[in-house]
Amino acid sequence: MRFGPYCLAFVCVALAAVTARGDVWPILQSKCLACHGEDPKGELKGGLDLRTRIGAIKGGKSDTPAIVPGKPDDSPLYRAVTRKNPDLVMPPKENDKLSVEQVEAIRVWIAAGALWPDKKAAAKVAGVTVKTSGGLSPDWTNRTYDPADLWAYQPVRRPDIPAVRGHFEANNPIDAFIAARLMEKGVDGPADLADKRTLIRRVTFDLTGLPPTPDEVETFLADDSPGAFARVVDRLLRSAEYGEQQARHWLDVTRYADTGGFANDFERPNAWRYRDYVIRSFNVDKPFDRFIVEQLAGDELDPADPEMLIALGFLRSGPWEHTGMTVPAVTRQQWLDDVTNAVGVTFLGHALRCAQCHDHKFDPVPTRDYYRVQAVFAGTFLAERPVPFLAAENVSGFEQGRAMVQERLKRVRELQAALGKKNEEAIAAFLKSKGVKSLEELPAAERPRKDYLGGTYGLTKADLSLRKVHEKSLRYLERELNRFEPFALSAYAGPDNKYTSIKPVNSVPKKGDATVPVVHILTGGSLESPGEAVSPGVFSAIADHTIPTDATGRRLAFARWVASRSNPLTARVIVNRVWQQHFGRGLVATPNNFGKMGAKPTHPELLDWLAAWFIDRGWSVKALHRLIVTSRTYQQASRPRRLAAEELRDAMLAASGELNPQTGGPGVFPEINWEVALQPRHIMGSVAPAYLPSATPRERNRRTVYAFRYRTLGDPLLDVFNRPGSELSCDRRDETTVTPQAFALFNSRFVHSRALALAVDLEKRAADLDGRIRLAFRRLYGRPPTADEAKMCADHAGRMTEHHRTNPPKREDLPRKVRRGQIEELTGELVEWDEELAELQKYERDVMPWDVSPETRGLAEVCLVLLNSNEFLYVR
Repeated sequence: MRFGPYCLAFVCVALAAVTARGDVWPILQSKCLACHGEDPKGELKGGLDLRTRIGAIKGGKSDTPAIVPGKPDDSPLYRAVTRKNPDLVMPPKENDKLSVEQVEAIRVWIAAGALWPDKKAAAKVAGVTVKTSGGLSPDWTNRTYDPADLWAYQPVRRPDIPAVRGHFEANNPIDAFIAARLMEKGVDGPADLADKRTLIRRVTFDLTGLPPTPDEVETFLADDSPGAFARVVDRLLRSAEYGEQQARHWLDVTRYADTGGFANDFERPNAWRYRDYVIRSFNVDKPFDRFIVEQLAGDELDPADPEMLIALGFLRSGPWEHTGMTVPAVTRQQWLDDVTNAVGVTFLGHALRCAQCHDHKFDPVPTRDYYRVQAVFAGTFLAERPVPFLAAENVSGFEQGRAMVQERLKRVRELQAALGKKNEEAIAAFLKSKGVKSLEELPAAERPRKDYLGGTYGLTKADLSLRKVHEKSLRYLERELNRFEPFALSAYAGPDNKYTSIKPVNSVPKKGDATVPVVHILTGGSLESPGEAVSPGVFSAIADHTIPTDATGRRLAFARWVASRSNPLTARVIVNRVWQQHFGRGLVATPNNFGKMGAKPTHPELLDWLAAWFIDRGWSVKALHRLIVTSRTYQQASRPRRLAAEELRDAMLAASGELNPQTGGPGVFPEINWEVALQPRHIMGSVAPAYLPSATPRERNRRTVYAFRYRTLGDPLLDVFNRPGSELSCDRRDETTVTPQAFALFNSRFVHSRALALAVDLEKRAADLDGRIRLAFRRLYGRPPTADEAKMCADHAGRMTEHHRTNPPKREDLPRKVRRGQIEELTGELVEWDEELAELQKYERDVMPWDVSPETRGLAEVCLVLLNSNEFLYVR
């Protein structure tokens, strides 16, 4: 390829401009922006803003341009850095003056046109290809990006609603965008609408996670008015169940659990208050931008509002522990890394851990940005903060719950006291054998001083192991007692309180060194290799935003940037999550990853229109749901989706009439497989107390969102149906079809109990078998049975009744104790003991097979079949 002289000159100038611009930006950052753009108080010395080209050309208070592109000698900025005029010297301190090379870089840069980060013309700078909404700081090098991979960084702009015609005529903007795409593909018209029974079942599950009642179905079928479906939607959005369903999706993303995880999976006694805060927020339709700010900086937003301190539970959602065997600096860094990444995936659709050790390989997130975001949280420390219980919080049953934990504590203390008494008796016997009353009366050589003072004299190795086991149980159960105390799993900005996950701190230091720890870029992510110190900041590829460097206010400023309408990521991310909830797949198929390695949006114009509409509607999540579900696109016939694990459990309880609608409060303990419940669960150096279900069916049969969530002990029924773990953020649940699911549905005690409870309830509400079968179909499927279905069910009930008449069930008693054992870490020997389960003596069981007649058990067999059908398990 040949170039003429003019073209060669143009290329040389362009290359010089790009190279110089890449060299100059670090100089401006290190030498100029402290006074002219990044002052913690937001002040600009002399009114000069050097963060943007516009600001530099405009100049300061004198209205004299700081730079004149193409003319360095006429540019006050260049003349100031040469220091030739004593009246115009920058930087003012001699020690900060620029080197000869830096001065020359400034000259070449201005001469080449002074290209700036916020110019789209600077699309390829220092090896970086990017188009942004402004303010790109080239803090990283040798990265080339395809603009198509950076679609999420572009400003959110509301495109025009497409004009459609004929069969595609649309009243809902969503339908217009979808129709326009279908027309492009040559599709003749939209799919048929789903029938009304299908539609009410679909929307009720989507918005509340529960099936519609038979009366709700019949009311909707009888209403032929144009606004019938809209009224159903509004009713569902007003229901308390709406917030519970939306919270389930949100808590998947934030990794909610009631325990800390890892080797010491101790309870987080007050985590439930954050879970209930999330439910309340969705039910009152709290603007999503406010919802963000509260979770990141509620204490700085309004420290007098208890709700704000509870909201900070978001910062505590991930697994974390600190023990006597860990290094405080390491566990502290682990929390900082965790919260930095959590903010990225939850609100911004970006996993940030890739930038912990090096500049992100695929996305415009340099390592510097990672640690600047981390610096936002550098002055944040963990605490269980005193927060009075709110009127909206459920504190019923606290006395009974507290009494149960105290009973277990009493039993363990008695075991510990028995070992102490054995020690004392051995010492007394030893002193008596020596003919003395105290150790001091013996010659020093005869005193078993070490064993005596350590309280171990007379105890065997097994006794010492058991004493350690009991001590760990005491600490575990004492932590459980805090479940009923007015504390919030929270955080604060201020001096370090030396928090540990085993011994929580229940207060915020009133005095102390409030200096915020300095965050350094860690070479290779290693604490042992600190590099350059960084100040708090945001994504440089999106926009510049000043974050204070004071101890307080950092998180609030950062949260407002995250929740800003000018942030192109946030609204897109939440709109995509809601879309996925209704269609099974987001407009972006990777909700936690809007970067290069994530999926591209299938309908980018629709995504942006929804994001802009959502912001303009005051960030209303309810309004977004209403817009989506009232579209023809949502209401058309579609492929079925299987119920989520929690929906499946809750729907069974609802159908059997057992579901307790009580909201809020500490986690309840559903009955799970007894072998799993009583298996040993490790906590460092010992075994955790056994899992004991709540005492009454009413307590156990609440919605699954209120079930206590262990990180190291799952509910087999929920886990086999793809409930995610709580270690990592889950943006989209898997939907597998595997053999253990069929076994769980046909054989698990939970499903059999629901079938039996449903049969008992049907017998109360219908006089004959035919009426009971018809009512079962209405509850489970929202429709009456066909004649063939009714006959098959009746025949099956008859055969099963005869089977149960000749094969009566055998009574099964609950265990009263469980045998425990572990290899003692200090001796390598097996230590065994019995853990008493006295609480099960007060346990109120579900209706059991031996409690009812063969006819009821026969009807329960029919109910079991219906609960295992695809029509119940799937929503169309």
